[in-house]
Amino acid sequence: MPNRLETYRVEAYNTAKQSENKMHDDTVARRFGFSGGLVPGVDVFAYMMHVPIARWGRDFLSQGLIEARFIKPVYDGEAADVDATEHNGLLTIEVFSRTELCATGTASLPAATPAVVLDDYVVVPAVAERKPVSPATFEEGKWLGTTPRRWAAQDAQNYLADIRETDPVFAREGLGHPGLIQRMMNRVLVDNTILGPWIHVGSRMQLLAAARTGDEITARARVTANYEKKGHRFVELDALVVAGGTTPLAHCQHIAIYQPREQAAA
Repeated sequence: MPNRLETYRVEAYNTAKQSENKMHDDTVARRFGFSGGLVPGVDVFAYMMHVPIARWGRDFLSQGLIEARFIKPVYDGEAADVDATEHNGLLTIEVFSRTELCATGTASLPAATPAVVLDDYVVVPAVAERKPVSPATFEEGKWLGTTPRRWAAQDAQNYLADIRETDPVFAREGLGHPGLIQRMMNRVLVDNTILGPWIHVGSRMQLLAAARTGDEITARARVTANYEKKGHRFVELDALVVAGGTTPLAHCQHIAIYQPREQAAA
């Protein structure tokens, strides 16, 4: 029988009000028909991760599988309720805010991590000079890199506070939250082009090793799709996120609207 888990409630926080992506700015987001600036999808994803981390603990951080689709916005200061049901080892997760279904996903704990060959993922630097986005920016088959990033000491603590995560495993074992891996996936986009307002719409992440606080993290990403749908321009990425240039942390797929139809028509 399916087992319904206790609802996890979090007060959503827009960590990106000052970011280059003005979809997180109240004024700009309203022009696109939203009520205000969007809480980043990667942070909503981090809220969702709380449930499998609470369920499986340290093991999930090393080999868990989680995916999500973002359907409706979550707004700053609003309550976000993360509901989950477990059945046959699979968590089905839904996020509700203002009575609306905002995100759906699943999580599981595979018996073992899949084999990954580091050299299958090409190392390229982020572009030296970013240029305005166009369909050619994300040509299918193109490899994209990122500027290395670290979240150490106070930065790591600040991140946990921003996503309202209080699970003691991170401080106790000096671990980085897997939501940071998702932030690196966003950097694949913004480190390589100048974007207008854009929207993260979905992700899949197979964790391969637990990140450590202070790890230098990079992503090696390949563009797997670039297409138009309902006037929006989408990009899909397949990537390996790596610590210290040698340790695969996660195999990720990432989907974003890099040019909303309102922007494309302008």
